[in-house]
Amino acid sequence: MPRNFYIKTMGCQMNDYDSDYLAQFLVNKGFSSVNTPENADLILINTCAVRAKPEQKAYSFLGRMSSIKKGNPNLTIGMVGCLAQLKGPELLKRFPQLDLVIGPRELGRFQEIFEKIDRNSGKFVATSLDLAPPQPAPCKGYFHKRITGHVAIMEGCNNFCSYCIVPYVRGREISRSPDEIIAEAENLLSEGMREITLLGQNVNSYLWEGEKTKWSFPALLHELSRLDGLLRLRFTTSHPKDLSDDLIHSFLYIKNLCHHIHLPFQAGSNRILKLMKRGYTREKYLELIDKLRKNIPDIAITSDVMVGFPGESNEDFELTLDLIRDVEFDSLFSFKYSDRKGTFAERMDGKIDKTVKSSRLNILQDLQKEITLKKNKALEGRHLEVLVEGPSKREGQLTGRTASHKVVNFNSNNSRIGNLHTVTIKHSFLNSLWGEVLE
Repeated sequence: MPRNFYIKTMGCQMNDYDSDYLAQFLVNKGFSSVNTPENADLILINTCAVRAKPEQKAYSFLGRMSSIKKGNPNLTIGMVGCLAQLKGPELLKRFPQLDLVIGPRELGRFQEIFEKIDRNSGKFVATSLDLAPPQPAPCKGYFHKRITGHVAIMEGCNNFCSYCIVPYVRGREISRSPDEIIAEAENLLSEGMREITLLGQNVNSYLWEGEKTKWSFPALLHELSRLDGLLRLRFTTSHPKDLSDDLIHSFLYIKNLCHHIHLPFQAGSNRILKLMKRGYTREKYLELIDKLRKNIPDIAITSDVMVGFPGESNEDFELTLDLIRDVEFDSLFSFKYSDRKGTFAERMDGKIDKTVKSSRLNILQDLQKEITLKKNKALEGRHLEVLVEGPSKREGQLTGRTASHKVVNFNSNNSRIGNLHTVTIKHSFLNSLWGEVLE
């Protein structure tokens, strides 16, 4: 009898990648994916723990899934990902309807876990951080009609920023072998993908040492860029303290490497950066931005920023706003600080009031909206190359992205999907552009 599964993914691109890993495994085992959890025999919730908000969302969703199980006792519910790693067996006590708790590093043991599910052998917790990242087993046709995709090149982080839970839930840095990465990328291209984003908590620190060869991140980029059928190559995320000249120069020499970098700065005050244990100063960050723009004038720069870190004064916050005005990021992921259990910042004094954090976030986001809209308006009349990804939400339109990762919608037929086309930008909005294909 065929069995059905449903995966709910929360969090970052790495979680999307992990969910694809699990889905491919299950499809290879004869399961079918369903669009609603009510029709599933197995529900997996892939969770994020980087801030308090996604943690609460995960608990809320798990509560709703527990209600479904009351009407279907044979339903298996599992929580995977960073929150599963963080809370471990505690989740089974808090949510009796939960059957599985699996951390990110344990996904390579999913065969063993699956067998326990198959035998209905009771509840299962797997939260070791000592395992290497798994190699996905190709599932023919799984990525059909997807134009863009991800390949994880490493797992974990060694930086231990004072506010960040990632080293505790993803473990220490470990790089995958170039052979594994290249084989996975080749499989995605064979399925019809044309753009690949390389993933890691800090891709700049990728390092693979074989018996005779040593691979840096720029060396890996150069090798992957040569793969047949790869129109575009991207990567995320970079840490400013590890951004090398070799990586900056890679944008000049690798033709299909998109001129876009995500370079989190988190705060504009040196005092706060030191408390955050970020490993660089405001001046060093601005020096990197200057170097990037001198070498690649059209590069798009996006970033992460936090408000309300413990001890952040009004003057510190103004320095953050000043840096944003100075750099003029293409876009920002901005959020309020929240305590993460076990981190150094959790134990710090000087916690900022919720209303102050909300006010600061609103001010910052309003500033960035002005900058983003101004930069988008400057693109009107320009001819931009767009990789067409599929139909837009509006009937009769297609959508795609520029090399700078901006969304472009335009009127056209489906024959253009998967190809690069030049689009003349006619109108600009805050979150997208609209244009006409240049025939």
